[in-house]
Amino acid sequence: MAYQATLEYLYEQLPIFSKLGKDAIKKDLTNIQKLSEAIGNPHLKFKSIHIAGTNGKGSTSHMLAAILQDAGYKVGLYTSPHLVDFRERIKINGEPVSKNWVVDFVNTNKTLIEETEPSFFEVTVAMAFQVFAEEKVDIAVIETGLGGRLDSTNIITPVLSIITNISYDHKDVLGNTLKEIAAEKAGIIKQQIPVLIGEQIEETTNVFFETAIHRQSTVYYAQALWDLVRVKQDTRFQYFKAIRKARREMYDLQTDLLGTYQLNNIKTVLAAIEILQANQGWNLDILHAIDSLSKVKKLTGLHGRWECLSTKPLIISDVAHNPAGIKEVMNQWEFVQATQKHIVVGFVKDKDVREALGLFSKDSVYYFCNANIPRAMPAEEVYAIAQEFELKGNVYSSVAEAVGAAQSSMQVSDALLISGSFFIVGEAMEFLLHERKESEVLSAT
Repeated sequence: MAYQATLEYLYEQLPIFSKLGKDAIKKDLTNIQKLSEAIGNPHLKFKSIHIAGTNGKGSTSHMLAAILQDAGYKVGLYTSPHLVDFRERIKINGEPVSKNWVVDFVNTNKTLIEETEPSFFEVTVAMAFQVFAEEKVDIAVIETGLGGRLDSTNIITPVLSIITNISYDHKDVLGNTLKEIAAEKAGIIKQQIPVLIGEQIEETTNVFFETAIHRQSTVYYAQALWDLVRVKQDTRFQYFKAIRKARREMYDLQTDLLGTYQLNNIKTVLAAIEILQANQGWNLDILHAIDSLSKVKKLTGLHGRWECLSTKPLIISDVAHNPAGIKEVMNQWEFVQATQKHIVVGFVKDKDVREALGLFSKDSVYYFCNANIPRAMPAEEVYAIAQEFELKGNVYSSVAEAVGAAQSSMQVSDALLISGSFFIVGEAMEFLLHERKESEVLSAT
């Protein structure tokens, strides 16, 4: 109960992005600096890797954490948002921070929190930095929340900065052009700290290069170092040929992350390992790193990235939530073999929902819903936009009702995709988990 009460305090008393959108974002780093100074500047007590980008941050963060952890390092991992449990945000060697630790941190710092008036995200960042320092992690993999320049995580000085990619998202906060968005992400590039660019596009190359020049930072490009060719995929793994360009070496690689969009993330991760090994002196081996990619979910507990939740019938979840992410998911959805395809979908208000829905397939049955957060776009509004693209389906009052309706109408040879938002996927996973537990109880009686 103490843990639940603590979460309610954090959710109810602090400005939180899932409720307020951009109004929850502080416009500078003042609050996080005050919080950090008051608790002893924990971010100065461990090494880190900092990751920004429009899509792929979470997958890249988890893959890097898995490799470092499997190599014998004690690894902190900070990501957001969470799907089911708040503690998914803060992990050490794949294990979430304890409930008691969360309770103790908030109780100890309640006066500080109320005097500083930080956002929910600022408190979670301070919390992560504190536990990483206390636990003396060898390295922490830190994912930005939004943007980079003014993101609360940006008080760290990492050993490597990574920018996965740039596409349109959060235009009301980051800017209306790819150059403007890239400039915000480039804010994580630090003086004389190497930066790795995951995907090069013409509109943003100069932004990163010029920022790096001003900060005397060496720029690396993942696609210049590695190439990948996808060979096949089954229900557990996808398989690649990985080519290390500088040495003209080829490796067999398999990963338990099934999205075809992981190809660019894997290139980025392998390039990061090469940079850490060559320039930072980390004890890392490419063959060992490649082996670690086959067990990312096991090592880190990553969920919601083209995740197979059931095979008969096939149920897949993916947290894609902007047009670039949805496009990749829809490309993969086309190759799914099923008698009938079904999609549970919902969005938050500040996304480009019209552009996203224009990417969805017309041959699926739709279950339109909204997550139980104020920032969610009402299902009726999503449905109305979907009609412009001739997407057929019905509106449901909750994610659980939508998933339940889809299950009821599916045959064993059908397939279901749950997507559009972290919050849609999270609530769907909670529903399916509860359903599974009830089924296990009934089977035992």
